[in-house]
Amino acid sequence: MNIQRDYPLKELNTFGFNIDAKYYCRVASTGDICQAVGFCRDNGINSFVLGEGSNVLFTGDFNGMIIHTGFEGIGMVADNPREIFLKAGSGIKWDILVEYAVNRGLGGIENLSLIPGTVGAAPVQNIGAYGVEIADVLHSVEAVDLLSQKEVVLSAKDCELGYRNSIFKSGMKGRFLITSVTLRLSRYPELKLGYGNLFEEVKNTGKSGFGVRDVRDAVCRIRRSKLPDPGVLGNAGSFFKNPEVLPGFYEDLKNRFPGIIAFRLPSGNYKLAAGWLIETCGWKGIKLGNAGVYHKQALVIVNHGNARPDEILELADRIEVSVKKTFGVSLEKEVNVI
Repeated sequence: MNIQRDYPLKELNTFGFNIDAKYYCRVASTGDICQAVGFCRDNGINSFVLGEGSNVLFTGDFNGMIIHTGFEGIGMVADNPREIFLKAGSGIKWDILVEYAVNRGLGGIENLSLIPGTVGAAPVQNIGAYGVEIADVLHSVEAVDLLSQKEVVLSAKDCELGYRNSIFKSGMKGRFLITSVTLRLSRYPELKLGYGNLFEEVKNTGKSGFGVRDVRDAVCRIRRSKLPDPGVLGNAGSFFKNPEVLPGFYEDLKNRFPGIIAFRLPSGNYKLAAGWLIETCGWKGIKLGNAGVYHKQALVIVNHGNARPDEILELADRIEVSVKKTFGVSLEKEVNVI
């Protein structure tokens, strides 16, 4: 394993910041991980596990060790008449796994097409889109416990998946390095088309019957029409979570703002569309310095070329204050600030 010093992270953060890590290594085995952990311990430095850097905001140079996941491979590990259990290395790009499943007619993750990041980051964030979360299909996670340096297997229940949350972001943050993820996918997919305009987009193909390929293609078209390509305009996707509010509070908001967009949850609470809240406050398309709110989707904060991390954070803070003042709703950052 090669430990590099003063490593540039411009290609490993989708905001495109010109920042460096004091140390960097790419790990592809348990032995590599143990070496990296030992190096950090011996030198008294912190570490941070990084995939593609698609959901992180570095506030500046990282004065520690960036451990970059490099576990590869996709394959079936078990099956039954209705399901296939697919295992993928944590370093694989998430959308490559989605394409792999769709090409084989397997259902469950087609709605999660084109989400940036790696397979290993998917359960950490409990990624979700168009009415589907990885929690719906996760079977288990293999990881290395960075404290004991032993391999462990965590069930979906062990991962404590919630809305854009998991044990890896809360109680056990920084404890595990995920090496692989196993998903439970269906041989007979039940398509989920009830979110937003997904059904209309699929129906516009003119086909009499739809499959997972049609759903994937539709999701990709929608995402490309609304979200900026990080390779062109630096961003980390949705910057804020959709806030959850109690029914009484939602009814009060609805009376004051009849056009408010919300989704009723099984608990009876309502999830508000953060993008609508931000847009209603007038932030869509606004530019402050080199940071801005994307003109097609107010939930996305972008780097217009030379933005500094503090400019992104200042804009985010102003948006939070504005939404709180207008609606009485507190926004929570979805992006991991490092």
